[in-house]
Amino acid sequence: MKMNRIQFQRGISLSEFLADYGTEDRCASAVESARWPTGFTCPKCGSKRHSSYLRGNVKVFQCSICRKQTTLTEDTVFHSTKLPLTKWFQAMYFLTQTKNNISSLEMKRLIGVSYRTAWLVKHKLMQIMFEQEQTTKLSGRVEADDAYLGGELEGGKRGRGSENKVPFIAAVQTNNERHPIYAVFSSVKGFSQEAVKQWASQRLVPGTQVVSDGLSCFTAVEQAGCIHDRKIVGKGKSTKMDCFNWINTILGNLKTAITGTYHAFDFDKYSHRYLGEYQYRFNHRFDLAAMLPRFIKAAARTGRRPEGWLRLAEDHC
Repeated sequence: MKMNRIQFQRGISLSEFLADYGTEDRCASAVESARWPTGFTCPKCGSKRHSSYLRGNVKVFQCSICRKQTTLTEDTVFHSTKLPLTKWFQAMYFLTQTKNNISSLEMKRLIGVSYRTAWLVKHKLMQIMFEQEQTTKLSGRVEADDAYLGGELEGGKRGRGSENKVPFIAAVQTNNERHPIYAVFSSVKGFSQEAVKQWASQRLVPGTQVVSDGLSCFTAVEQAGCIHDRKIVGKGKSTKMDCFNWINTILGNLKTAITGTYHAFDFDKYSHRYLGEYQYRFNHRFDLAAMLPRFIKAAARTGRRPEGWLRLAEDHC
């Protein structure tokens, strides 16, 4: 079997990570460079003239024009954190460089914090991944399918009517050699014509060829300017049809990763983040070594995401 170069790429070793981000000063320098790549810029007046000093362990910048003071982590995802930046960077390292997902419980043990802190760090970082992937659009040839997170509740409905199942649309873009390129996983209210039309308008480039099974709602992609290639599965299984090879493979990997890592979470409230986490890792898999620096930059440029807001359902985020 030919070696998969994506799976065997080098990435960042633990020793390399510690050399680059093993101290608080190095982590602070990385945040500063990511937030202001051309040097400090006052968030109030835009001036670059400033002075800086340490207030305890916190670096403070003061604008020389309007005198506004800004801390290094103010209005970033690290806003008001009492956790050392080294802990945040360790969490980002494990989320971007490990093959499988990491639960909040495992994060707690790896970076040495309480469970509540690990949950908060994990969800803030997953929120960044989710937001970074909101602009991802697929084009060319795309395999799409309806899917669910969760399972039946004891004594409840089974199948598509189960109260504990959260519907989402899974889609993967393939190239001319039928290799997977990018994927999107989008939570939806249900599999209606209107929901699929809205999804296609947001997630597909007009003219995209969408290959789906016989579920009638997917015909709505045509209303978004896409081409619909409907494949009737019949009495057989879609897993035996080559046209659905990658969507079935990726869906299987997604569900295995989620069920194998997260034994319980609120599907209805947080499914968008867990799907966004998997999507981010999949779509950035081509350059594993660059994933962490790219993620640090995103974290430094993402605004404050307080715990109360994070605990709201997706509709309120």
